[in-house]
Amino acid sequence: MKQSVHKVLLPVITAFSLAVSGLTSIHVTENKAEAAQHKLKEIDHRPLPLGYSYLNETRHTSTLAKGVTYTKIVRGEPSQNDFFTVDVDFVETEDEANSLSIQLSNVGYHPFVDRISKRAADDKEKGELGFLVRVGKFMTEQEAKDLQQKLTSQGYTGLRVVFSGEDGQMTSGPWVVNVLEVNPKNYKGSMVPELGSDVIPGKEKLTSIASRNHAIAGINGGYFVVGDNDGTPGDLAGISVIGGRLLSEAVNGRSSFIFSSDGSKADIASVSSNHQAVSFDGSIREVDGFNRKPGLIRGCGGTGGDSPTEEPKHDYTCRDSSELIAFTPEFGNKTESGEGVEAVLNKSGKVTQVRTVRGGTIPVDGMVLAGTNEAAQWILDHARLGKKLAVSSKLTADGKPLLLKKTSNLINGGPRLVKDGKISVNAVEEGFHWEENPEFYYRFGERRNPRTLMGIKENGNLIFVTVNGRAPGFSVGANFEESAAIMKSLGAANAMNLDGGGSTGMTTGRELVTRPSDLTGERELADAILLLPR
Repeated sequence: MKQSVHKVLLPVITAFSLAVSGLTSIHVTENKAEAAQHKLKEIDHRPLPLGYSYLNETRHTSTLAKGVTYTKIVRGEPSQNDFFTVDVDFVETEDEANSLSIQLSNVGYHPFVDRISKRAADDKEKGELGFLVRVGKFMTEQEAKDLQQKLTSQGYTGLRVVFSGEDGQMTSGPWVVNVLEVNPKNYKGSMVPELGSDVIPGKEKLTSIASRNHAIAGINGGYFVVGDNDGTPGDLAGISVIGGRLLSEAVNGRSSFIFSSDGSKADIASVSSNHQAVSFDGSIREVDGFNRKPGLIRGCGGTGGDSPTEEPKHDYTCRDSSELIAFTPEFGNKTESGEGVEAVLNKSGKVTQVRTVRGGTIPVDGMVLAGTNEAAQWILDHARLGKKLAVSSKLTADGKPLLLKKTSNLINGGPRLVKDGKISVNAVEEGFHWEENPEFYYRFGERRNPRTLMGIKENGNLIFVTVNGRAPGFSVGANFEESAAIMKSLGAANAMNLDGGGSTGMTTGRELVTRPSDLTGERELADAILLLPR
């Protein structure tokens, strides 16, 4: 394994360096390809735009396979100015913040108010996002937790212990960033999505997914359902396509990573999907989704009367009491159980059975259409034994038809971070801002969190990046704006956010090179992106 270590320092402009620069521009000529490559190298070796410009930064690079490199970047140092505190409440007006502060002062506390003025880049609203009332400044987390417990005993609810270094303000860090770069022209292996436990309801740790597939490297994939109250645990909360097979419908309008198994074709686009069932008698009924519990739409962004919105809404579960859901063999042996009706289809699309309760067997070479309420009645009215019931899907990427091939793969994510070489974070458009609760964007987009990012360079190279977070003294994480800046500085012409937080993970071989941020350790995932040997 080849390894190299270098320290990235700020450029020092001297009379000599200016003279050399001038001579170079006069006497040295490059063709366009050489100039582009030279520019890429300069971008790749710029210090990361995190924190103060004078911070130290080290990079350790190793070659995992021909065309695949892994780089660990450590930047900055713990700040003496950062502290642990207790967030008492996030309120919308200054008057509310002052009122709460007076209340806290009257019972012996010394609160302070942080004005949260940073909004999402595409937020049309102006002015402060809100006001955060806090109590205490402590050097240790335990001291803050003791205060939290005391406040709780006095009737205060919804309290959070937080580290100020994870706020959006300037800090010295530190940051630990891991970068996988894949040159599809040189890499002879494959790049594939892989389901946790090989089925959609299953979840599995990244180290286990990578190990059982003998992966050279891997990262966590897209958003997914965690708990029963939000649908089927392990269901992909957005588009999922593996080897040309559609496994989950899109959160319409959300950014997704589109790529071929050999990595030669890759794109980031806003993906939407539309599905329908057509019976033998010509009746058409919308298919609401794939491989999930009917009635619960994680991330929203669907159609057919979902409530309260059909727009994307991250970490929110929309509802629809009448849905038609398609179950494929990737879901496992049986569909989700419950009231409703199911039509069993063989590989030719002909109805082989109509069941008056949900929760039956899925044929290994067919499909099951499960309906609730009005959709159940549609099945009873239009599904006939031996007659065809065709299911079709149409996908668009940035509004243009997207045709699936056997090598097509899609991973959900969002928001977009970089577009055509420019930072372009469309957090509101992709549902990462809740109008009724401005605190959501502050917590998710403005505060620093663990992140998993992917990007495409101008030369076609793919970069996968993780930023460790929620680990004071080790790595503070990144917010959306910093994530975009990281990707641009690494040379990405286009980039997007994948699932992060406790899901953030990267492996090289069987080793987990990221630090899990969940207290329970490495999180079980719904899917991952793996680099496999030939």
